[in-house]
Amino acid sequence: MSLTLIGTLFDCSDPERLARFWSSALSYEVVAESADFVAIAPDKDTYPGLGFVRNDGVKGAKNRLHLDLRPTDQGTEVERLTSLGARRVDIGQGGVGWVVMADPEGNEFCVLSSAG
Repeated sequence: MSLTLIGTLFDCSDPERLARFWSSALSYEVVAESADFVAIAPDKDTYPGLGFVRNDGVKGAKNRLHLDLRPTDQGTEVERLTSLGARRVDIGQGGVGWVVMADPEGNEFCVLSSAG
């Protein structure tokens, strides 16, 4: 038996808005779209990608799954992501080498120390 990961899905109230944020953040493109779902990936033939599914429930706690992103320049990327609609968040991480941020719907992700 063989499995292939094709994507990670986020429940959200506005799939189009969240897909725009993440496609800008990662330089991905929209590869599938309907009224309640948007998928993004590097291109239509490359996976894994990210999917955003309409769910009008309220996010109530820290995510059980999050993305770790490795930038070439952490400070520059944190500023760029903030300009796209992300914000820094404190989840009790203390003095660590990464920055915890939340996307426009509050999903946490980490911007790790710069590569290199």
